Amino acid sequence: MTTAPAEIRARIAQQKFLLPGMYGAIDFTRRPERFTDAPDAETAIRAELASLRPRLLADSDRVATIEAYTMLGDLAADAYAALMPEYGFRRLVEMLDQACADGIGSIEHPPAELIALLAEMERIPTWLDMALVEEGARIERNMTAHLMPFLIRGSFVGTFMNSYAALPMAITGSLGTRTAGRRMTETASFFACTTLPGALARHGVGFRAAAKVRLMHSMVRFNILRRDWDAAVYGIPIPQSDQMPAGLIPTMLLALRVLDRGRDHFTPAERAQVEFARYRCYLLGLPEDLLPATPREIVDVLATRQATLRRAYDDTTCGALVRATMAAYTEPDRGLASRLHDRVERSAAKVFFVQAVLSGSTERAAAMGIEVTAADRLRATVAFAYAGCRLATYRLLLRIPATRSIADARLVRKIDRYLARLGHAEFTTDASTYRAP
Repeated sequence: MTTAPAEIRARIAQQKFLLPGMYGAIDFTRRPERFTDAPDAETAIRAELASLRPRLLADSDRVATIEAYTMLGDLAADAYAALMPEYGFRRLVEMLDQACADGIGSIEHPPAELIALLAEMERIPTWLDMALVEEGARIERNMTAHLMPFLIRGSFVGTFMNSYAALPMAITGSLGTRTAGRRMTETASFFACTTLPGALARHGVGFRAAAKVRLMHSMVRFNILRRDWDAAVYGIPIPQSDQMPAGLIPTMLLALRVLDRGRDHFTPAERAQVEFARYRCYLLGLPEDLLPATPREIVDVLATRQATLRRAYDDTTCGALVRATMAAYTEPDRGLASRLHDRVERSAAKVFFVQAVLSGSTERAAAMGIEVTAADRLRATVAFAYAGCRLATYRLLLRIPATRSIADARLVRKIDRYLARLGHAEFTTDASTYRAP
């Protein structure tokens, strides 16, 4: 941790005064119900990490930091989103898109809030090594091309298992299969496009996508906070503490493997993957306090968030989101090949979700309305075996100097085709579709 908790709290309290239209009614001195450091509380910590909870809670500075970031939105993007009554949400998206593509100078009389947001994203953190980030993206392309299509749905629904964190998604209308499916494909599109060559550079497609995702989250925050949102229970909608897992859970799993093998440091290739993930999260607005760099720090920071998030599962919110996303048809057409791909992908998603999120409990899955059949298991086995073989083959090709460039070019083409199947990602939100909290 690089910033003192008191300094973080002061920064968070500024939201009330800098953006009174969004945060004026919120008491930032009050701990929200979702956060707990009680020793006997039931929390969202993973079962295999539960034994770490006493040690994690003993680090009062880290606990205070996670608590503080449970109340932090995104000041730069929030300020820009707060212009919606004046400009409308589509015009805000258009100006941001144009500024990312052609520079702020291409917009006549740009709002000061847009200038500030883009300047913040363009600021280079002291730790950034773009060569290392590009190497990390190159390594990630193999996983993205071969495993992401089968894992994204199961990973996406795994973020809905806590009602405190999942409520904003439910409010935005994502309980319907169409909206849930669109949110899932947009998430897949974002993570896939950021692995392309040069994507996170200033004029890359990943930088542009990160800016739009950031604005979308702030628009959701702006719209929800104008409704009957109970900050005393839920904290801030989509706080920084909840955005951290989406970008860093794979990094946490990597860190856990490293620690399990008795190492306290990353290999050069692992370091590249970590730096790629950190910079992607940085562009999404995560504070540097939530972007640890070593295996132990990564595990401790993310596990502390889990260890202080009160366990809560509400079937009308969590279960409905899981069912809607699992039922969503996301293929580009209804042709035979697309329908076959849909069936295989959904089976793989169900099996992965049960194993990775529900600890293998098909009973819990059934109670949520997710039935895993023998046919699902067979299709998933075939899908993961095929993907695993492709993954291993390309891993070998990428290690051989004579085939490295050719293999990487093929991976880029695969990701381009995957993005085409996912369709155009708008990264927008429409308040007219929201439901009551």
